[in-house]
Amino acid sequence: MKSSLFSKIIFVALALALSTSAFAADDSHKSNFEISAPTQVNGTQLPAGEYTAKWEGSGPTVQVSIMQGKKVLATVPAQVVTLTQAAPETQAEIKNSSKGDRELTSLQFSGKKYSLELGSVSAKAQSKIDSTN
Repeated sequence: MKSSLFSKIIFVALALALSTSAFAADDSHKSNFEISAPTQVNGTQLPAGEYTAKWEGSGPTVQVSIMQGKKVLATVPAQVVTLTQAAPETQAEIKNSSKGDRELTSLQFSGKKYSLELGSVSAKAQSKIDSTN
């Protein structure tokens, strides 16, 4: 009788521990950032404002969803890049494209030792090839 009750208690404790770690893992792959002017993300124009980047997986290749509230506004492939030290602040890196549009190229998050390099890997590789020619 006692071993049956003990088994049930262990099972419930284990189930709670696993569900708690699943929620913690989900939070570690979601961060907020802000852009100050209209910016392109994978062909989608985002107005200035606050956004959430949410991604699954630990890398090196992940799919990032750019969200405002619960609405996904854009998705973009990205590379998780390890930094030598934690980023001092959250920062959205924006570059001008060849067409003159502002384009979101990477995200760094305050206190994290990684960044997200946004955009397709093949497009970045092609860009490097083009710049060397």
